[in-house]
Amino acid sequence: MAQIKNIGLFTSGGDAPGMNAAIRAVVRTALFHDLKVTGIRRGFEGMISGDFYEMNRKSVSNIIQRGGTILKTARSAQFRRPEGRQAAYEQIKKFNVDALIAIGGDGTFRGVKTLGDEFNIPIIGLPGTIDNDLKGTDFTIGYDTAINTVINAVDKIRDTAESHDRLFIIEVMGRDSGMIALRTGIAAGAEGILIPESKFNVERLFDRLENGRKDKTSRIVIVGEGEGEESKAFEIGAQVKEKFPHLDTRVSILGHIQRGGKPTCMDRVLASRVGVAAVEALLAGYRGEMVGLLNDEIAFTPFEHAAKHNTDIDPNMLRLVEMLSL
Repeated sequence: MAQIKNIGLFTSGGDAPGMNAAIRAVVRTALFHDLKVTGIRRGFEGMISGDFYEMNRKSVSNIIQRGGTILKTARSAQFRRPEGRQAAYEQIKKFNVDALIAIGGDGTFRGVKTLGDEFNIPIIGLPGTIDNDLKGTDFTIGYDTAINTVINAVDKIRDTAESHDRLFIIEVMGRDSGMIALRTGIAAGAEGILIPESKFNVERLFDRLENGRKDKTSRIVIVGEGEGEESKAFEIGAQVKEKFPHLDTRVSILGHIQRGGKPTCMDRVLASRVGVAAVEALLAGYRGEMVGLLNDEIAFTPFEHAAKHNTDIDPNMLRLVEMLSL
């Protein structure tokens, strides 16, 4: 096994609060072990175009509290093609990078797995996504910040709902994962949660609205965004208005505010722990694996197994909503 002297570091896919904390942890751990770190801007696109630069302690000063990613991020159609990956590998060789650490989600790990397999590059991944939809870690970097952002927003919306006796249908992010919707729905005291994993069961919502307490001055329904371009919240809102025309129903899309903001303490500590572990894993000979935390212990999961777990929703969590929103 070739000795690792220079680690290439990049972020990819959607940004997530805590990515900067992870970048800081990787850089400072590498320097502690007398390794170089080469930052790669704009993910796979920057890898292909050669947007590489040497990072040092000053590069990561005063970033632990910042949202987003100082390395920028971008999706890359070029990288999906063999010639794009070949171009990326040529840049990796040009800048004398011996190994890679990738911070991202499911799509990022699919990309680096292919790159590592094709060119025999040691690569370790860090779970950076607000969706919390990866196996091999209890929580992903950015998830805790995102759900706290949602809670703050929903609490404010409920003030208006209470004042006007309204039903608010609030759409949160997560694409085909309902993890954000599930936890925020419980924490916000929502009357209903509709998520992709339960096939957006509108009939159950109708039953709760029809047979639930009539004296409620506000109602909150949390909806996962689901896949596709069309808004699930507006679609469900239209069905509710048709079925219950007497209810003053409004729809609110929280959108990208969920991806921004200063990371919480939990996200900063998680990012720091897995960032340190990633560097030391490369030195110990690990490759092709994601570093996560399972039961508060560092755990390694092969990229091919760190896939989305869109069906692994605990039905007891959904039961909580039914019991607690009476």
